[in-house]
Amino acid sequence: MSVITLTTDFSTRDGFVGTMKGVIAGIAPNAKVVDLTHDLAPGDIRAGAFALAASCRFFPKGTIHLAVVDPGVGSRRKAIAVQTANGVFVGPDNGVLSWALAKEKIRAIHALENKAYFLQPVSRTFHGRDVFVPVAAHLNRGLPIQNFGPALTDFVHLDWPEPRAWRGGFEGEVVYIDHFGNAITNLESRLLRGSDAASCEIYARHRRVCPLDTFYQAVAPKTPVALLGSSGFLEIAVNGGSAEKALGMKVGTRVVLRIGSPTLAD
Repeated sequence: MSVITLTTDFSTRDGFVGTMKGVIAGIAPNAKVVDLTHDLAPGDIRAGAFALAASCRFFPKGTIHLAVVDPGVGSRRKAIAVQTANGVFVGPDNGVLSWALAKEKIRAIHALENKAYFLQPVSRTFHGRDVFVPVAAHLNRGLPIQNFGPALTDFVHLDWPEPRAWRGGFEGEVVYIDHFGNAITNLESRLLRGSDAASCEIYARHRRVCPLDTFYQAVAPKTPVALLGSSGFLEIAVNGGSAEKALGMKVGTRVVLRIGSPTLAD
């Protein structure tokens, strides 16, 4: 029996997540269910895509990753399952799976159309319960992906903002704000290979330079610092505070990584 992970924007305030786990228990009672997160902002597909992409590689081979951030529920958007070399990804075809799948070897893509594996009647507003979770549970029991519907050749891809070379360094942007208010960027650790010194320039409420260091308390309290976070990307933090609040950081905020000594003159 494989692991099933759950990524949603449902929160745990209501009974939605518990209900989904109840459906899994009824179909695949031996499944191990792991909550990645249920606290995404409602309808934030990009945040769901990032959370899944940052986490999925730490699970054992054969894991079934279910992501339900689905503002188009009840519409004509497809429901899909994607088999990779490492597991299966299940969710709405709106891009929420795409950043995780970008680094996977794709073996098969199937639309979820076989109603024999859905709960009946299917709600127009809760496909997480009636479509996606039953499919994940049946996959956990060993049913082949081909049973659930016709093969597809592709899925919806969210654009990933690629870093750009810029004045002796790289220009990127914030792609995710975590629970602590740390601003995670699209600047990967590989961009710093071989460099002895670097600084980070933030363009939010005003231009600001912060040092690149290795841990949060390397700077004075309430001081900003840039560091390579656990996701493998450069993040902006404030020691003992929130970069989101203190620096006005948000998704899309421009960030420049300078390789070499920090400078304020341009």
